[in-house]
Amino acid sequence: MQHYGNLYIDGRWQEPAKAGQKLLTNPYTETPFASVATGGMASDVDKAALAARRAFNTFSRTSLEERAELIDRIIAAYEKRVDEFADVMAQEVGIPVSARAQATGPIGHMKVARDLLRTYHFESRLGDTIIRREPIGVCALISPWNWPVQTPVIKAIYAIAAGCTVLSKPSDASPISSIILAEVFEKAGVPAGVFNLIIGRGSEVGAAMSTHPEVDMISFTGSTSAGARVGEAAAQTIKRVSLELGGKSANIVLEDADLEKAARWNIQRCFFNAGQSCHAPSRMLVHESQIEEVSAYLVDEVSKYKLGDPRDPATTMGPVVSQSQYDSIQRYIQIGIDEGARLACGGTGKPEGRNQGYFVKPTVFTHVAPDMTIAKEEIFGPVLAVIPYSSEEQALEIANDSPYGLGGYVFSGDRKKGYEFSAGLRAGRICFNGAATNSVTPMGGYKQSGIGRSMGSVGLEEYLETKSVYGFDEEATSLPEFA
Repeated sequence: MQHYGNLYIDGRWQEPAKAGQKLLTNPYTETPFASVATGGMASDVDKAALAARRAFNTFSRTSLEERAELIDRIIAAYEKRVDEFADVMAQEVGIPVSARAQATGPIGHMKVARDLLRTYHFESRLGDTIIRREPIGVCALISPWNWPVQTPVIKAIYAIAAGCTVLSKPSDASPISSIILAEVFEKAGVPAGVFNLIIGRGSEVGAAMSTHPEVDMISFTGSTSAGARVGEAAAQTIKRVSLELGGKSANIVLEDADLEKAARWNIQRCFFNAGQSCHAPSRMLVHESQIEEVSAYLVDEVSKYKLGDPRDPATTMGPVVSQSQYDSIQRYIQIGIDEGARLACGGTGKPEGRNQGYFVKPTVFTHVAPDMTIAKEEIFGPVLAVIPYSSEEQALEIANDSPYGLGGYVFSGDRKKGYEFSAGLRAGRICFNGAATNSVTPMGGYKQSGIGRSMGSVGLEEYLETKSVYGFDEEATSLPEFA
């Protein structure tokens, strides 16, 4: 069993201020497979923050071409370890190696950030004023376990593209993925202090990052309750805060939609990553006259999943991340039964033949009332609530009746109607008829799903300050108009 005993600070692997270790449990075998240092304390955060501040003084003045070339080197180093990332994610959090996008997706995001350096206007003109976009400074980045590589990559690569320096903290459940990522950055020649990795509990490391006076911006992805604590702590030193939080996204299937396509897509999207995705369409709104037809498609699609060892390429659904996550999902399934929702498939307990591992039966409830617990709270597991509606007006009302607003989905045979319905949804990303998202567009949520955006030019601006410089007429400079 390998032990990872160091933090990556100021370009060197260093022992933490306080010795300690945490065992990591493989969610498939339910046994420890590795251990990591748990000594990440306020003093480690302080050391990293000061290193990042020193590095910022020079890195922020690097040219756009220098940063683009650096990202190219990071991409090259990353590509050599894609298979290793996939294998580690399978062991840490149970993500099947067949979910290839978890390991390969970050490459596309890095390329978008690199290309933006050659197209984004960091300086532009508004009348006789120059508008400058400048790096905000030292950025603390806190990432979750359900996307243990892609999320920290997106955060760090956009910060670096902007000219910022970074303190990165992974989830307690997925630190090895981030250790490999730090090795990638080291191999690529990222200057000392530009990228720093601190491993430890959120209550210690995250809290220290949120309040540290040398940290200018904090980007957090995780639960809404934890995000609220981060925002409250960051307010003490007036940091910029970017939060991507929980979701209870609705997929509204209008009467004229292709019901089979909508149902099969909903299962595939909702149950990806064993349902552990904040964008999962975990509420499916279907006209009351079409519930039975849709239910048959849903149950059939669920039956196609192959549960098993996440390191087996044939596995399409692995275990959930931990015993506590398993227990939480079981509680929600029982609540759904107790509150009177109709169980179409799945249910409590482990799937047949799966006594080992934190496996959850892929579960579909139909005839779910909008006020039931499983229709309102984020379950974060392979559980779908199918809610009947009687009119499109009611469907829109139900979809928007949520404290969350991260994602939304609409299926319809009428593009005009589908767009009008999409425009009425209070959520940050809407997909029509199963359309794929893309990495050049912003991602983020309304309401309690977060503040700010990531990805693309809007995501880059999260890491930039805006400065107005007066007194330079058009003859002095040749710049594009401000946009």
